[in-house]
Amino acid sequence: MKTAIAQINPVIGDFEYNFSRIKHYADKAKAHSCDMVVFSELVISGYPPRDLLEKKDFIEANLSCLSRLVDEIRGIGVICGFVDRNPVDEGKPLYNSAVLFENGKILHRVNKRLLPTYDVFDESRYFEAGTECTPYGYKGEKIGITICEDVWNDKDIFQKRIYHINPVDLMIKGGASLLVNISASPFHVGKKEFRWDLFGAIARKYKVPLIFANQVGGNDSILFDGMSAAFDKDGKIRALARDFEEDIIFYDSDEQTGMTYEENIHKVSGSDVESVLKALIMGTRDYVVKCGFSKVVLGLSGGIDSALTAFIAAKALGSENVLSVFMPSGYTSVDNFEDTKKLAGNIGIGFEVIPVDGVFKEFIRLLSPSFREGEPDITEQNIQARIRGTILMALSNRQGRLLLSTGNKSELAVGYCTLYGDMNGGLAVISDIPKTEVYGLARFINREEEIIPARIIEKAPSAELKPDQTDQDDLPPYEILDSILKGYIEDLKGAGELVKSGFDPKLVEDVISRVDRNEYKRHQAAPGLKVTTKAFGYGRRYPLAQRYTQSIYKK
Repeated sequence: MKTAIAQINPVIGDFEYNFSRIKHYADKAKAHSCDMVVFSELVISGYPPRDLLEKKDFIEANLSCLSRLVDEIRGIGVICGFVDRNPVDEGKPLYNSAVLFENGKILHRVNKRLLPTYDVFDESRYFEAGTECTPYGYKGEKIGITICEDVWNDKDIFQKRIYHINPVDLMIKGGASLLVNISASPFHVGKKEFRWDLFGAIARKYKVPLIFANQVGGNDSILFDGMSAAFDKDGKIRALARDFEEDIIFYDSDEQTGMTYEENIHKVSGSDVESVLKALIMGTRDYVVKCGFSKVVLGLSGGIDSALTAFIAAKALGSENVLSVFMPSGYTSVDNFEDTKKLAGNIGIGFEVIPVDGVFKEFIRLLSPSFREGEPDITEQNIQARIRGTILMALSNRQGRLLLSTGNKSELAVGYCTLYGDMNGGLAVISDIPKTEVYGLARFINREEEIIPARIIEKAPSAELKPDQTDQDDLPPYEILDSILKGYIEDLKGAGELVKSGFDPKLVEDVISRVDRNEYKRHQAAPGLKVTTKAFGYGRRYPLAQRYTQSIYKK
């Protein structure tokens, strides 16, 4: 049986658009003489629909779209994901389902059995877990259809399993000769290799081919890398789709056909840094466009964070749709003006200069009766940041541009950012990128020619909100800070564990304290694009009003 695997970029709730993409790729698969085409999890509605699932009209529109697909796609079998109603009065009202249909008839339905409720997933909020794991006979194969998480519970692969059943094992016991997994499996650094190892191991273990159809595209903070694949019964990849773009690949379960598999191994990123850059470009494009915008604005400071964000925006949306604004004050160096102008020219984006000194001095004059006498402090620094944020929001409003904020994960983690200032924006493009990795991305961008001026990469990072300021006046070296932050935020290590790893106890205590007390800032931040195992956003949920503190010493 020859199968097409079609990974598309659905728009959540745009059923007409999703219908057209599914129909387009089904027709393409039919033109390649395929017996069947496989699409991703909840492809009809787009994933994750979240609380749209509570709207009855949304569910009805999703079912109507499925009905149209069943009626209009002929001459090929189709497996795709959709939202089904639970006909029983007890339990959750919906199922996360897959369907196999052909020539106007629904042949088989499957309901997802394992419903993830960790990190960004909250499926048991909406869905009832399925109860059946029965393969279906189709064109000489017994197809075991699973949905995403259903394959992530093999006892030989996962030491700590969070579910009591293994749907794959049950499908095999039911006689499955071909496993099909439809997924909306989000991207994070390092997941690609684990996925390949997982699917290859399952195929080898049960001696059956495995087809993996994944969603691609960005939906809010969550990025899907695609890379759909087919594994033969020996666990070897026989077809592989591109990463971070729509694609279609083909696999024939009859290995005697002499099919040229090399043509089906499409090019994907060769390194983590390349994957992250592609993810950020795709995520920025999808967020901006899916939210109804076509143009963006951002502040350029002369620093590496805003330079990286500007490059990503230009690649995502086209240089002609990006406006950068340089807003110097009395503390701004001449180097930064030269560097921002050169960067804007290199990537071809719009460039405006709006000084803030006059507005800042007027703020100080107005506030001086309330400030009393004393040395300037963080208050004056925050005023400058908020003036810049207000200017950018004004341009955003007037010109219909989405404002991109430019802060990195390290700054956001410890609160080295100004609420209602440099945190202003509709999308925080690099908010899940630690500062040390910002440099890695910049160097990757410059690997063939100097796009980001070298001085931007080489200079000491500074907010330039007071004389001779650098980030390291207030923060430890980023190499150390980022290591502590990764341990605390992503690896969930406690203070004592971090100290045992060799970090200075006072530094660990200070960093953890900063992370914890700045939760309120992150709660009000723009959504960011998730590329690590634990990003700030709705996958990380801590109370704002709480008094729990971690001691570096065990009692």
